[in-house]
Amino acid sequence: MAWYDEAVFYHIYPLGLLGCPHENDHSEPVHRLKELDPWITHIADMGFNGIYIGPLFESVGHGYETTDYMKLDSRLGTNTDLTDFVKKCHKKGIRVILDGVFNHTGRDFFAFRDIKEKRENSKYLGWYSGVNLGGNNSYNDGFSYDNWGGYDLLVRLNQQNPEVQGYIADVIRYWVKEFDIDGLRLDAADVLDFSFMQMLRRVADEVKDDFYLMGEVIHGEYIRWERDANIHAVTNYHLHKALYSGHNEHNYFEIAHTVKRLYDMGGGDPLGLRLYNFADNHDVERIASRLNNKAHYTPLHILMYTLPGIPSVYYGSEFGIEGRKGGGDDWGIRPAIDLKEHKVGEDPYSGLIKALCHVRKAVPALSYGGYEQLLLTNRQYGYARKSGDDVAVVAVNNDENGCSVDINVPSGRYQAMLSGGEVDAGSGNLHWDLGASDGEIFVKIKDKPLKVDALCKAEPVKKQESKKEEKTEGKNESVNIKRESPDGNAVDINRRTETESAVDINLDPGNKPEDKPVPDTKPEAEEKSPEKIPEKVPDKPYE
Repeated sequence: MAWYDEAVFYHIYPLGLLGCPHENDHSEPVHRLKELDPWITHIADMGFNGIYIGPLFESVGHGYETTDYMKLDSRLGTNTDLTDFVKKCHKKGIRVILDGVFNHTGRDFFAFRDIKEKRENSKYLGWYSGVNLGGNNSYNDGFSYDNWGGYDLLVRLNQQNPEVQGYIADVIRYWVKEFDIDGLRLDAADVLDFSFMQMLRRVADEVKDDFYLMGEVIHGEYIRWERDANIHAVTNYHLHKALYSGHNEHNYFEIAHTVKRLYDMGGGDPLGLRLYNFADNHDVERIASRLNNKAHYTPLHILMYTLPGIPSVYYGSEFGIEGRKGGGDDWGIRPAIDLKEHKVGEDPYSGLIKALCHVRKAVPALSYGGYEQLLLTNRQYGYARKSGDDVAVVAVNNDENGCSVDINVPSGRYQAMLSGGEVDAGSGNLHWDLGASDGEIFVKIKDKPLKVDALCKAEPVKKQESKKEEKTEGKNESVNIKRESPDGNAVDINRRTETESAVDINLDPGNKPEDKPVPDTKPEAEEKSPEKIPEKVPDKPYE
């Protein structure tokens, strides 16, 4: 197995975290990247063993309009600063992957500047897609071209051009040689040519063992990018959406349906479809702002860490940082953060994330285990992850009241990894009392209980006023519900409420979300692979 199969990622958007100016004046380098040193210690102490950081290279604004792939953005420092950063991460046992922005460049990139200056005499005319010297663009250059997302600032590369392929191959070789990175997140992979990504995979296999390629894919059948483009993993936007809306709407059917669909897409193999799971990132609103009830932070992250896929936490979200988009840009979700103002355990979030990181690494079934649904209602969800004789059982509750669950499991004793203690399931029934908006991870004890670094009694996040407050009246009523598990055995949920009337937990399959096809963003180019890795292209200004 590869290192990334057991990875727990921490995601850094450096231009935001380090408080860089929003526009690059291309003055002398400011060594802000060195300010990440205490963050490296924090990340390692929390239990993360991977960092995804980017964008990093010279650009004019938000970082995705690259002007020089060979030079660290001057707002962050110099190439030496990046080399030192990766070395320090490696010493802490942390792998590092960077943003690979290869779908488009900025307008100040050398090849595009050459076209503006020389027009039909430029040798780089073929480097960009859709160049038409008889057209025009929003910058009034006197020619048009294909852009990304409708933004002329982002000029789309012609990924089928052998010289472009050769240049990008050289970029990756340089990054590995100069910085010793361990992989790439491929920006806008859902619009990259499949033949281009196949070339990237061959370069990845050439430059370093287990060099990781993770693609940003928002829509579509994820398996296509791993099967046909031959990259290792894709971003799991399907689960991202289900996680927050499934909690906001008290609808675990949506989450379970999404998980089942993706798991089946991978052939029922936990490594058949590698997914990069996240609750938030630099392109979406912060999870602490998106949840109607912030207490749902706890069950949501328990799911994110234990469902099939590789978990990732966006910088600051371990402290419950909030952030929304606004003003026509994304800086509101990419804030500067002073680590000295936060201390793990002094907020209701970071202790949970630290515990989940260490539990994830200590329990192989959470990385390699198959998935089996054991319990499902609108407000309770349980499943098992099994790998050989390693068994983990997860149960979560999104209700504002506590409940007790009884789940059919392989007989034995189980260790409660988050709250501490053990439970006897010798009869094959695991009984547990879940708190309001809480959850637990149970690991079957083989010889003796696991010793997990930083195992803590993770306190659930306290209920906070929701945007759609659900009110109940009365008190002291129990509703007992029985449901068939997938193997035909009964699962009991004794839901304790504070209402006088019966509380409706609708088990009607009609609550299951419709299985509507997700719009598929298809690569525009043929999915035919070049026969070999492009060689170095001579006479290039970047050399």
